[in-house]
Amino acid sequence: MKVIEHLERAKNPLFSYEIVPPPRGRTVQDVVDVVKKLAPFDPPWIDVTAHSAGAYYSEKSDGSIERKVFKKRPGTIGICGIIQNRFKIDTVVHLLCHGFTKEETEDALIELGYLGVENVLALRGDGLNYDKKISTGRSLNKYASELVEQVVALRSGQYTSDLSEAQPIDFCVGVAGYPEKHFEAPNLAIDIQNLKKKVDAGADYVTTQMFYNNDHFFHFVEECRKAGIKVPIIPGLKIIKSLSQLRTIPRNFYINFPDDFVAEMMENPDHAKEIGLAHTCKQVEGLLNKGVPGVHFYIMNDADRVIDVVKKFR
Repeated sequence: MKVIEHLERAKNPLFSYEIVPPPRGRTVQDVVDVVKKLAPFDPPWIDVTAHSAGAYYSEKSDGSIERKVFKKRPGTIGICGIIQNRFKIDTVVHLLCHGFTKEETEDALIELGYLGVENVLALRGDGLNYDKKISTGRSLNKYASELVEQVVALRSGQYTSDLSEAQPIDFCVGVAGYPEKHFEAPNLAIDIQNLKKKVDAGADYVTTQMFYNNDHFFHFVEECRKAGIKVPIIPGLKIIKSLSQLRTIPRNFYINFPDDFVAEMMENPDHAKEIGLAHTCKQVEGLLNKGVPGVHFYIMNDADRVIDVVKKFR
């Protein structure tokens, strides 16, 4: 089932989750163990992140420098197939512009269609740390709005090239929103204009970046509605569990923490997990009271603390 169908049919707010593929050298059992924990709570869908390849450089015996390109976390499509078909839980595959050609994206979408996966999240992705050479005749999506257009075009059977007996593939398309604006946008107004381009291109819903002040989310939604964005907007949350995350999360995700939350964490570092959990519960309660369609939890691969939150609102 498509995400938008889950939202339309839901009688109560939904709780969805996002996990990451295990690092190279690990097995899919890591993901299976996480999904087993989530399955009793009837998740409507689970997002599985994707990662473009990275490059590292090493010195060869002759003194020359060799570049090697590799994926740290492979297997997104396979993981989605396992969750979708073994656990009967719908999955949302993350698709990236950076690191992939339109043709590679199309191949991935065809594979997803075979597996019965109906949902994708279209993202520009982080910049590459190497220059990927594009073969003649291949092309790129520079922005997420272009990626949305490509996925939507498949609904009417429009492929990058003529394929014999090709059939339309109807994907539900989600996109990302940033309550505190994307770090590259000069202000929130411009960032919302960019979000509207993605929605106008055919996106069905928005999932937001994590935030820790509900007022930021409510203001963001209000401004989106003023801009003519009418699709569902799902808030994304992540539980803080250590004092070190007060430094790493703002650095990596360009977000802010409320002053009172930071003060409480720093005054009681031995109780960071309990404080983080209580803050998320307070956020969820405030969001549900305002009528959000659901809450999306960024759990990485640690489901236990999110389950502690969800139990309180079932």
